[in-house]
Amino acid sequence: MTKTILTTSAGAPVADDDNSISVGPRGPLTYDNHYTFEKLAHFNRERIPERVVHARGTGAYGTFTLTKSLKDLTIADFLQNEGKRTEVFVRFSTVGGGQDSHDYARDPRGFAVKFYTKQGNYDMVGNNTPVFFLRDPSKFPDFIHSQKKNPRTNVPDPRMAYEFWANYPQALHQVTILMSDRGIPASYRNMNGYSSHTYSFWNEKGERFWFKWHFKTNQGIKTLRAEEAAVADPHGAQQDLVEAIDRGDFPSWTAKIQIMTEQQARDAEINPFDLTKVWPHDEFPLVEVGQLELNRNVENYFAETEQAAFAPSNFVPGISSSPDKMLQGRLIAYQDAHRYRVGVNYNQLPVNAAKCPVNHYQRDGAMAGLSPAGGNHHQTSGANYFPNDRDNAPKPDTSVAEPAMPVEAGAWLDRFDTDQDDHYTQAGNLFRIMSEDQKQQLADNIAGGLGQCDASIQQRMLAQFEKADPDYSARVAAALKA
Repeated sequence: MTKTILTTSAGAPVADDDNSISVGPRGPLTYDNHYTFEKLAHFNRERIPERVVHARGTGAYGTFTLTKSLKDLTIADFLQNEGKRTEVFVRFSTVGGGQDSHDYARDPRGFAVKFYTKQGNYDMVGNNTPVFFLRDPSKFPDFIHSQKKNPRTNVPDPRMAYEFWANYPQALHQVTILMSDRGIPASYRNMNGYSSHTYSFWNEKGERFWFKWHFKTNQGIKTLRAEEAAVADPHGAQQDLVEAIDRGDFPSWTAKIQIMTEQQARDAEINPFDLTKVWPHDEFPLVEVGQLELNRNVENYFAETEQAAFAPSNFVPGISSSPDKMLQGRLIAYQDAHRYRVGVNYNQLPVNAAKCPVNHYQRDGAMAGLSPAGGNHHQTSGANYFPNDRDNAPKPDTSVAEPAMPVEAGAWLDRFDTDQDDHYTQAGNLFRIMSEDQKQQLADNIAGGLGQCDASIQQRMLAQFEKADPDYSARVAAALKA
């Protein structure tokens, strides 16, 4: 049997891993304990800053198989031919809590998919809900602050969340989902995933189409009641996913899209780029396009899952953004967060590295030269600028240029107040399709937190529920009195 030699991080063999060099058996340590210093210095740096949001999560590898060609809609290579298989990495997460939070907290769940395509990495960075609390990125820090621990006591405080929601009625649709029976998935395998945002396809003709992703769980929706979540294993969701994949019970999702033409977007009654709204399924039906399967666990949680960096700005030719304001903010914020949290060369880490050749003029920075599989990151060339006269130097490819994105004729640059928008109809529609048990769970769940708030906050929330549906408000009011 071959003996495996313990080494330093530089590869030098280690003679003794149990004892530091000291002046005699009872004397102080000496300055030449470089191996001990290496271990301690690395230990001090074992943790990178945790994510501000989506800190607690788990991930796995798998495949996306295209079942319907989308060549009429997009030039994206991985969406051209039926049967095409693309390797993916998927990370699930809670949103508001830190790494010390509970797998079964009442919280949205992140649902992020990294497609390793031949044209580069494409990231679908979504949630398990089709809408969100906000439509403008300027309010995102405020919202997250309201979901975090009280800055004075450092403990969770439901009054903060409801105080924010009471002053921000556009959140009502998402609040209704969060506080319903869907608010606590029984496992990551038993929940759907959504892009939530509107994105764009474009095809060879330069035609643009707006679209949304929907990933429907093939395991069925399963949720926990509040009392079940209270006694559940804090690591239960993560353990469930790892164990399911280890035993060959590979979870899967049916991928579907909604499609809207540019003209339909102009004529739509709702703003199709409003993250607090869903597209009506009767007008824009779901079209099945593929199967997502997870079939391989990570080998090292920190190296892969923790350092995984998803960015909505990671597009490939044929897919791009939209006028969705929250999305526009995320295009900048996510890359900036990764540079701070992981490092400027985070895309060279194996879990983030593209599987195709990568050539650019970026230089240096921490972790430069990791040489991930499939790409050289072109840091070996003698030129770090463009244009240049070097043979085989990277050059832009005009054939993948995105067509011009339409804007409203005569539009003015300004800050536009949307407080008069309809924040209530879709929330009310959701409430009305719930069963009696689901309605009661919703009311009880809301009352649990809202009951800890001042009367003024309670009244403002009840007024929002009333506008959505009178029965919605009446049930919550009754639950508050119970």
